[in-house]
Amino acid sequence: MKILPLLNAFIFFNGAAFSGMLYAQTYSFDFNAKPAAKSKAVKPGTIYMADTGYGFENGAQILNTSTGISSTSPFLFSVAVPEGNYRVKVTLGDADDASETTVKAETRRLMLEKVSTQKGERTERSFVVNVRRPAISGGGEVKLKPRETAEEQFTWDEKLTLEFNGAHPSLEAIEIERVDNIPTLYLLGDSTVTDQPGEPYASWGQMLPRFFSSDVSVANYAQSGESLASSRSARRLDKVLSLVKPYDYVFIQFGHNDMKAVDVATYKNNLKIYTAALAEKHVQVILVTQVQRRTFEGGTITNSHKGYPDAVREVAKEEGLPLIDLHVMSKVFYEALGPEKSLLAFKPGDGTHHNAYGAYELARCVVEGVRQAKLPLAKSILTQSERFDPAKPDAPDRFFIPASPNIVSIKKPDGS
Repeated sequence: MKILPLLNAFIFFNGAAFSGMLYAQTYSFDFNAKPAAKSKAVKPGTIYMADTGYGFENGAQILNTSTGISSTSPFLFSVAVPEGNYRVKVTLGDADDASETTVKAETRRLMLEKVSTQKGERTERSFVVNVRRPAISGGGEVKLKPRETAEEQFTWDEKLTLEFNGAHPSLEAIEIERVDNIPTLYLLGDSTVTDQPGEPYASWGQMLPRFFSSDVSVANYAQSGESLASSRSARRLDKVLSLVKPYDYVFIQFGHNDMKAVDVATYKNNLKIYTAALAEKHVQVILVTQVQRRTFEGGTITNSHKGYPDAVREVAKEEGLPLIDLHVMSKVFYEALGPEKSLLAFKPGDGTHHNAYGAYELARCVVEGVRQAKLPLAKSILTQSERFDPAKPDAPDRFFIPASPNIVSIKKPDGS
């Protein structure tokens, strides 16, 4: 891995300034014309460059306010950091106007949803972003698909990238601090779980961070088109095994692509290979049944996954593992909407892949599954996240998450 020179003497490590080829532990940026003493002042025209290690991504249209910056369109800000978890604290608000800011990270992971401030009001919010590299400690690396170095460029690059979006995104300061001793929630799965790179696609995994506090990290290692066997062959499991600690969690949801490649018995055996490998790391594994496809017959969803969800339930019972039955909950969710309105949960013309609304509701199902399983992780669910009944979903016509800019050409996710 090429080590990049990071920032300069304005980056502070444990309270002291360093320069040159050092990696900092804390990165502070101020967008005010009069920055704080221990922050780097960032001007609106500062474009990200590898030699400086911070700046706005190309296309940002930044406006100065008397205390920070704002924009009439989404903008991205990146900082070069090593692999790891980072607690990000943002100071939002506008001295001159009311503001509304939604924050996403890396490949459109939802971190903060519609944070509003009145004119002259400031608010500080924190969340944790996971940053990763393909290299695996001990040798080798994850075998990335072409899409992961193209439209999913922010997932595996050298940067932590933040997207500021909304009706009037306004930003005063960012502080980024590496955190090594918090639980990480790892996700392994397929296109219905992965961080989808562009609109209108979205998956429940990339909505999940929004529902957890800044004392837990969500690391999404799912990828489109993957089965248990192909994900393992690409060394995604090896990567997770190289990182997990006993206080971490691993959620596993495969099946959409497995059922096209192997029989149920082989699928079940492949799942047990995962659970056995993770058991050696003494990590908490949570099995998740496949999210349903939109397969209505009349007003009822039919089971397009045949015996594969039962195989997951059997492994959970046999291995004594928590189960989140998303297959059941997604059926209830779709049927609550009905054959016509359920179209509003999917990318148009696609009965497998969801849009932001569908992904958000399914993430709420997973969060409710965490509560029902009485996992210690439940204590990190944000207090304002209400209990969720998939039979009573949020009204799709009242739901809105601002769309991310599509920076590169977006293709249909692999798999179906």
